Amino acid sequence: MKKILDVRDVGMAYHTVSGEIPALSHISFSVEEGEFVSLVGPSGCGKSTLLNLIAGLLVPEQGSILIRGVPLEQSSLTIGYMLQKDHLFEWRTIYENVILGLEIQKKKTPEHLERVNRLLTEYGLKDFRDARPSQLSGGMRQRAALIRTLALDPSLLLLDEPFSALDYQTRLNVSDDIGAIIKKEKKTALLVTHDISEAISMSDRVIVLSKSPAVIRSVIPVFLEIPNRTPMASRNAPEFKTYFNRIWKELNDHE
Repeated sequence: MKKILDVRDVGMAYHTVSGEIPALSHISFSVEEGEFVSLVGPSGCGKSTLLNLIAGLLVPEQGSILIRGVPLEQSSLTIGYMLQKDHLFEWRTIYENVILGLEIQKKKTPEHLERVNRLLTEYGLKDFRDARPSQLSGGMRQRAALIRTLALDPSLLLLDEPFSALDYQTRLNVSDDIGAIIKKEKKTALLVTHDISEAISMSDRVIVLSKSPAVIRSVIPVFLEIPNRTPMASRNAPEFKTYFNRIWKELNDHE
């Protein structure tokens, strides 16, 4: 497989009136086409900062970020960013919400609109296209937010704790739904999460970060010997507990 993302020796600090606050230190990793990778680490260690750098919202003070071998600032590939909150606008219908990115980027082409209609139909929101966000459950809202992100056909998906606002049962169901959608759409994804179980159940690899300023403690490939792997089914795999204990130890041995 080819690398879609290459993070090379990235460092970042925030500058305040009281001084410099280091966030990331010498971060290097890559993500291959079609891979699902999770980032876990202590609160405040810089996970979201790293996603913001990859999204191009921040510029690293050190190192470089390449998209398919091209510097991020020169890449023409689309990167989708799904945040903790769905940020659906109540004054717009679900359909109007999911095409918002297309409107902003002036990409309301027949091809893109056909893609939106397909996604709404395949993922259970066709009958809610004229509904308002408040009429949908939390899980359905997150599905709509993902469809809005997928509408632009991004080459790389960045997911910043997209399930954290949901209750536990809904979170499990939605992670299963969204994991299936990402797999079916053959997307590459990078997930930030505090939930070790979520990281294991959804990922091909888990990258463990230290406390701030974050360095990479370990990179753990996840191999679960179960047929038709889904996030929910992964939690019942015999190897699941071993991975959980290993990541838990990595996170706590360095506290």
